Amino acid sequence: MPGISPRFVAPYAIAAMPARYVFERGVWSEAAALRPLGSNYPFVESITYFARSVGEARSGDLAAARQDAAQLQSLQAALAAANNGYWATEVEVQRLAATAWIALGDGKADEALRLMNAAADLEDRNEKHIVTPGRIVPARELLGDMLLELKQPVAALREFDASRQREPNRFRNYFGSARAAEMAGDRAKAREYYGKLLELGRDADSARPELASARTLAQR
Repeated sequence: MPGISPRFVAPYAIAAMPARYVFERGVWSEAAALRPLGSNYPFVESITYFARSVGEARSGDLAAARQDAAQLQSLQAALAAANNGYWATEVEVQRLAATAWIALGDGKADEALRLMNAAADLEDRNEKHIVTPGRIVPARELLGDMLLELKQPVAALREFDASRQREPNRFRNYFGSARAAEMAGDRAKAREYYGKLLELGRDADSARPELASARTLAQR
């Protein structure tokens, strides 16, 4: 019905769409180049700072990643001070995840995994807001990404599978699952996930490299 939607919906969507686009494609230089809207909603601004910080960390610009993670900490503190517990928790998930990727860039793998696990566990305890279409990227899916980076495919596959229970039919999840299964030497499971990816992208009108890889690898 007209007039009942919260006022943050449009700014949220405007900030979320470009952040989703870079995360789904894994183009970290573009993530680092995103610009905040300058809205009055801390949890809207946090979307861009989160994407920027992870993008900068995964591109090797740790100094910039730390600056944007500090912005997340300030936004989280503002939300907590305003007794906005739900969004304070969501931004804390983002801060933990960004800080985890910074730690990984610093070569602190154990610390990175501790922080990324904390982010995923916290997000699991905080239900998605009824108005938003979903998080920019599930924290547990990012944990799977990190485990792949650390050459721990069995653990990565476990996290991708757990994430998919809450966030089903995600393109990058199936690709990550397929990569993890392949790295773990489970060709049957890799073929299964590549097949799921091809099914999900059967009507795609762009040449996604993941689909090209899936077509080749699903036949092995």
